[in-house]
Amino acid sequence: MDMQEAAGRADSILDAVLGEVKPRVNWAHGPTSIGGCDVSRMRVVMTIVSDGRRGSFLGLVDRFWRKNGYRIKAVNKDADFPAIYAQTSDGFGVTLSVGGEGQAFFEVDSPCVEESEVAESTTPPNGPSYEGVYPLPRPNVRSDFWSAGAP
Repeated sequence: MDMQEAAGRADSILDAVLGEVKPRVNWAHGPTSIGGCDVSRMRVVMTIVSDGRRGSFLGLVDRFWRKNGYRIKAVNKDADFPAIYAQTSDGFGVTLSVGGEGQAFFEVDSPCVEESEVAESTTPPNGPSYEGVYPLPRPNVRSDFWSAGAP
């Protein structure tokens, strides 16, 4: 597998987990990072996930990853900045972390693969692309479900 194939695999992992989240959340692409022999893709959740819904969001993702044979490597149960760290059977690291203002980040890191060029993801975001905007804005999309109780 080369870096482009690994990036494609990362995209499919991200597509699958975000497709499992119901009701859906809006997301935008975060940066693609290229290391010496690995690649990572990130997606940033733009939907406001309230403090009261955060546990449900994390639980949904945890159950999906377990159901699909991912090994849960660690869970950070911090009230403000929780995270789940998992690994696929083919060695891809998968993380869901919550950052400032409750913004959720999904990241997939490949194992070491053959060096190659890496194109940007072809998966269109399901909201504004924020192309060329860095850093991305904080979550700004309200959901009747995920944002319930948020100011």
